[in-house]
Amino acid sequence: MVQALQVRPGGRYLDCTVGEGGHAEAVLEAGAGALLGLDADPEALRRARTRLERFGPRVCLVNQNFTNLQRLAREQGFVPVDGVLLDLGLSSLQLDEEQRGFTFRGEQPLDMRYDPRQERTADDVVNDLAEAELAEVIARYGQEPRARRIARDLVAARPVRTTAELARIVARAVGRPRRKIHPATRTFQAIRMEVNGELDSLETALAQAINVLGPGGRLVVLSYHSLEDGLVKRTLREAARSGGRALCATDGPGEHRPGLRVVTKKPIRPSREEVSHNPRSRSARMRVAELFAGECMKILS
Repeated sequence: MVQALQVRPGGRYLDCTVGEGGHAEAVLEAGAGALLGLDADPEALRRARTRLERFGPRVCLVNQNFTNLQRLAREQGFVPVDGVLLDLGLSSLQLDEEQRGFTFRGEQPLDMRYDPRQERTADDVVNDLAEAELAEVIARYGQEPRARRIARDLVAARPVRTTAELARIVARAVGRPRRKIHPATRTFQAIRMEVNGELDSLETALAQAINVLGPGGRLVVLSYHSLEDGLVKRTLREAARSGGRALCATDGPGEHRPGLRVVTKKPIRPSREEVSHNPRSRSARMRVAELFAGECMKILS
């Protein structure tokens, strides 16, 4: 990640998913002059503050969702930046923390919110959606082939109150898993993504992230789900084709275009060694884009 960002000594970096501060710490240790960190989860941010305290005024942390990253960066006087990082999905903290409802371990409440200030929870999705809507959520976000059967069984079992109960109902509907993963994994993923509006938020954030980059700045996105990775791939490719920004007002038609380029033709995957040390990294995919060092790049015919 540090290599992909090409961290510049004294540069400014925006970590849109600061979590417990691991990536932010690495960027600051690599020589960044200032870092603005965002996270919707107040508990993650509390831990990040403790971890990054030694960097003093070089760090500013804000408890906000990355859908507002452009406005927040401007409010902090943090535009343009030399790099933007998005580390998507669920964190280890959220997986391991009891009473958040992200896993099927124990009788946890159906919550699954990154931001506890948000009103909608997993309970609302599981118990209030119509059967057809629930099946669509599970099929789309979980890519679960038995989504209709799962939705039918969940509706029949309402009210469903805990993660363990949800997992048992889904496991019965799915049957014996073919792989060494819990049969409810895809359904939990789908409900979590629906609760937090993850794909819509990502689409909004990507456009804003490109807008806050300065010349030569890099955007690095880590995703853990094929739908997220597909959205990142399409967005970066389309932005590169269009230049990522409006045509320069001072130039004639077709003479110049701004220059966003995709650095990674294929996503960077973790090595076997990394996966052996950190099994949760196994599905990670990293994509990188860069704004050309000049405001515009001459189009060569």
